[in-house]
Amino acid sequence: MSAPKIDALLDLWASSLYPHQAQPPFSNHCHLYQTIDATTAGDVKWQGFSAGYTGEIPTVNPPPWMLKKYDVWFRDPRQVARQILSNPSFSNEIDLKPFKEYSTEDQTRQYKDFMSGEWAWEQAVHHFFVVSHIGLTDSGYHFRRREHTWQHICTYHTRE
Repeated sequence: MSAPKIDALLDLWASSLYPHQAQPPFSNHCHLYQTIDATTAGDVKWQGFSAGYTGEIPTVNPPPWMLKKYDVWFRDPRQVARQILSNPSFSNEIDLKPFKEYSTEDQTRQYKDFMSGEWAWEQAVHHFFVVSHIGLTDSGYHFRRREHTWQHICTYHTRE
């Protein structure tokens, strides 16, 4: 997204927060860029590449975007996630147990975060077929695989 578009978006965000006497986290694109550049992600390095349109270009009046090259900068999301999850500061802040939560009134499924979603549940339950030991405890079903150190705990909750 271009700097002027980022500024326009931040202005819209600031307008939406005005009734609440609040400010967006960044005042302009420079502030956003400075925050990104100052953010440490352990030893995860920035990577970059250039990309451009590779399709057929009209011979008459091609749109300018078809002729430009664009720089893309990123940090490997898997390495960043690994850094976050290995940071002891987050050890009590992240709950990695998938769960299904139901209303006590009509037993409808309640979704509130990523781990309450169907995908997270299915990823944990999928391993049911490859586990060598299944145990049931008060906190839910524990699936353990002896060859590896991972453990999935799937729980059911009711919300009142």
